[in-house]
Amino acid sequence: MSTRVVIGAQWGDEGKGKIVDLLSAEADFVVRFQGGANAGHTLKFDDKKVVLHLIPSGIFNGDADCVIGNGVVIDPVALVEEIKGVKEMGFSLEGRFFISQTAHVILPYHKLLDQLKEKRRGGDAIGTTGRGIGPAYVSKVSRIGIRMIDLLDRESLRTKIDQNLKDINFALENLYEEPQLSTDDLMAELDNAIQTLEPFICNTTNLLHEGIRDDRSILLEGAQGTMLDVDHGTYPYVTSSSPTSGGACIGSGIPPTALDKVMGITKAYCTRVGNGPFPTELLGETGDELRKKGAEFGATTGRPRRCGWLDLVALKYVVQINGMNELTLTKMDVMDGFEEIKVCTSYKINGKETKVFPLSLDEVEKIEPVYTTLPGWKNSIEGVTDWNKLPSTAQSYIRFVEDYLNVKFTIISTGPKRNETIRL
Repeated sequence: MSTRVVIGAQWGDEGKGKIVDLLSAEADFVVRFQGGANAGHTLKFDDKKVVLHLIPSGIFNGDADCVIGNGVVIDPVALVEEIKGVKEMGFSLEGRFFISQTAHVILPYHKLLDQLKEKRRGGDAIGTTGRGIGPAYVSKVSRIGIRMIDLLDRESLRTKIDQNLKDINFALENLYEEPQLSTDDLMAELDNAIQTLEPFICNTTNLLHEGIRDDRSILLEGAQGTMLDVDHGTYPYVTSSSPTSGGACIGSGIPPTALDKVMGITKAYCTRVGNGPFPTELLGETGDELRKKGAEFGATTGRPRRCGWLDLVALKYVVQINGMNELTLTKMDVMDGFEEIKVCTSYKINGKETKVFPLSLDEVEKIEPVYTTLPGWKNSIEGVTDWNKLPSTAQSYIRFVEDYLNVKFTIISTGPKRNETIRL
């Protein structure tokens, strides 16, 4: 039995979906433990391209039980559409898809408030997806949230929505000058989703503990990345949950003592979507080339991603925060053709050099990256599956990163498809 957690080691969009899809063939359970439909995990297999937002990325490879854990915030209508899409592809969810009773629900008022707040911030907007993630987590910690188990008691659900709308409608009318929302309309919108989701809602914490007891293999799937963690990321330009190994325990009910593998996923370069500091961002021709070659556009929003060189100072910080003991390198093939490849190996802040990632936003915004330049490679490595067939300069690049981080890579991705992978 092993319990492995797969964590984004940058600002999200590292290719976690492909890696979870790949590893799920070896797992008994695949568990999504935080975030919501703001995440987009892109999978490519059998000439198909699929983007999942809530259903774990293990649904298509093998026969693992797929679990949405208690730490996820769920848009019921969006989840029903996703279930429909998976079924239309010929994959069954019956008997192998489970939703935590205690996962919180995203309601239409969460999405509306998300969009109105971003609009009101103007130039100081965080850059959210507008999917209601932040407001849903606010409801959760304010102890007025509605959980999946609440959907099963219509009378109690109506009462809770009524109570929440008193404050929300007051804000809509008096602060945002927007029309009030109706409980009847919200209940009608939820009705079909409740009927579809009811058979899947259960006590997933107990299910996973039975799996641990029975020595079954568990794969925990994170969304976003550690640099977007609400506690440890570039606050306030972060997500509203904890996409870390610690968050995996909280969001699934699995104890820390059960984790034995913590895998970090990093691209061979860096990207970031939305606003916030990005020390190695490339604003010119090189950044445009990375974006074009890497098809760096958000799977959920379609927004162009900001691109830059690999930041090893930030990556080492992420390795420490999560206790990562294995790494995966994705989009290695995007680096084909570069004469030179730069990696950030230290920072200058106010004229002083450091290899420690700062926690102050003011200091992060003052970072001047210090680069080490490595030779690139001319030959295409797209689709390579054998380490020995990589150019020596590509191998040296990987070993340089490993030596800096003191963690080994166990997977190298050389293309978006499941089989375009080197296993080490």
